[in-house]
Amino acid sequence: MTARPQPTSPRRQVLLAATEPARTLATAGSAAALLPLLRWAPRGEPHPVLVLPGLMASDLSTRVLRAWIGRLGYPVVGWALGRNRGPTQVVLDELPRLLDRLAGEHGTSVSVVGWSLGGIYARRLARRAPRQVRQVISLGSPFALTGQLTGDSPGARVYRQLAPRSSAAQRRHASRGSLSRPLAVPSTAVYSTWDGVVDWRACRQEPGPRSENVAVHSSHLGMGHDPAVLWVVADRLAQPRHDWHPFQRPTRFGLGRLFPAED
Repeated sequence: MTARPQPTSPRRQVLLAATEPARTLATAGSAAALLPLLRWAPRGEPHPVLVLPGLMASDLSTRVLRAWIGRLGYPVVGWALGRNRGPTQVVLDELPRLLDRLAGEHGTSVSVVGWSLGGIYARRLARRAPRQVRQVISLGSPFALTGQLTGDSPGARVYRQLAPRSSAAQRRHASRGSLSRPLAVPSTAVYSTWDGVVDWRACRQEPGPRSENVAVHSSHLGMGHDPAVLWVVADRLAQPRHDWHPFQRPTRFGLGRLFPAED
């Protein structure tokens, strides 16, 4: 039986936030060391993949992640909208157009990978255009930030500061709590109890037949190059379009140790 995850204490949250940079650098080193083993990651049917960056980040932050997806054989693109300054009107207008263009060019639905705030955008795209979205993979995305979970984490504070810049239209229908409900498409929510930027509890969705939560040992800022995250992304992208199955930890080469016992 899976143990119920426990809340992060305020003292531990402060410690995690303070050590985010150091742990992110350590993640980069582990990714390089495990690169030979990552060559055994699953590969599936080529289809377009859209990668969305986190708050205040740009496509530069997802460069490693996109390079990895490209090496797996998938046509992959960033969002090409510059720095992610929140759900501005430009973002609201351009993301659906980008999704529509990718689906039209490739003649098939698009997998959307979103890091942090990018994962919130990804889930909204899936709700708006489920026929164009093959699946959603969110990385440390606090889509369930409601009520007490909003808290005082670094990510929540920054989001509140940027909220006045967001469009009125976005605020009218930005019921973020509803985004934790299962989508009409397969969805994988990757989270880490070691996250020093957002409350990891807000990064989980309601489990369902095609919705799951996968835990990793990663800093928030290191998710784009964490070995476990890269493996999860590869495994999920390799899922057959009409035969999706929940993630199973790898057993070969000791890769299972990259993942916590609980999900």
